[in-house]
Amino acid sequence: MRILVTGSAGFIGFHMARRLLREGHNIVGVDGITPYYDRKLKLHRHAILRQSPRFRGHEALLEDFPALSAIYGSGFDAVYHFAAQAGVRYSLENPRAYIDANLMGTFNLLELMRQSRPAHALLASTSSVYGANSQIPFRETDRADHPLTLYAASKKAAEEMSHAYSHLFNIPITVLRFFTVYGPFGRPDMALFKFAAALFDDRPLDIYNHGNMKRDFTYIDDLVEAAFLLLCRTPEAPEARGAPLARDSLSPVAPWRVVNIGNETPLGLLEFVAALEAAAGRKAKYNFLDMQQGDVPVTFADSWLLRALTGFAPATPVKEGVKCFIAWYRGYFGV
Repeated sequence: MRILVTGSAGFIGFHMARRLLREGHNIVGVDGITPYYDRKLKLHRHAILRQSPRFRGHEALLEDFPALSAIYGSGFDAVYHFAAQAGVRYSLENPRAYIDANLMGTFNLLELMRQSRPAHALLASTSSVYGANSQIPFRETDRADHPLTLYAASKKAAEEMSHAYSHLFNIPITVLRFFTVYGPFGRPDMALFKFAAALFDDRPLDIYNHGNMKRDFTYIDDLVEAAFLLLCRTPEAPEARGAPLARDSLSPVAPWRVVNIGNETPLGLLEFVAALEAAAGRKAKYNFLDMQQGDVPVTFADSWLLRALTGFAPATPVKEGVKCFIAWYRGYFGV
């Protein structure tokens, strides 16, 4: 298949593109390579992908419609849309970046898919859309109407736009809600990367809400496996469906659904740090802080639908995943 991967120099997009290349697909990647974090890491990811003759990478912003249109051309068999301005906390500092990338970028891609429809488009979203929802574990059929940050609001808006386009133009779309993804080549603004940097620099780790938080940490290889298996689980239009799965999130009017991808095992923040200390062979110093604005105390995925569709669910233990991350971190930074 000929597949477009947006955000191909990003953490998740890079791993997804690499998996698709191993499966024999031809990949076109596009990434803005923005300076939100170290461009060298992004360029390094793209350089690895370019080692394959079946990868073509482009540096372009999705909000630049002429540039994206030239890359999209006559279309693709499938699309993985992972490009976005990420980060809950950065959305408090630079909200416009989220409107430009997450709304305008997604709108531009949807317009191109309207003109030349892929067999399946898979769009990255986030557990942050559950916002103030207090019912756990989070299910795809739960209401997600009260986002707590502009980041979450922009991703929920992108979900809603994709549903409208799916309904109006019969584009099969699966929205993937990710839960706290970590692993090698991760983003430097995420907790594990920041903790590791502080640990190896002998600096205190900033522990928010005094450690009273739980996250459904999901290892990158598990997420990629789930997203790959969902590629062939295309949502069907209502008139073509058989008996629906229990608890399916399929739209009543469009070939569109939402699927959680999470480990279903929320872990306390200090337990996560303990796994890091064990993997690094170092003892951390702690700087306990109050809860940050926009944070939630717990995330917890219900991955029943993913298992029902693919027979797979993330299961990598945090100790194993963190150990793999630390091995990569030591090699990449020479510590």
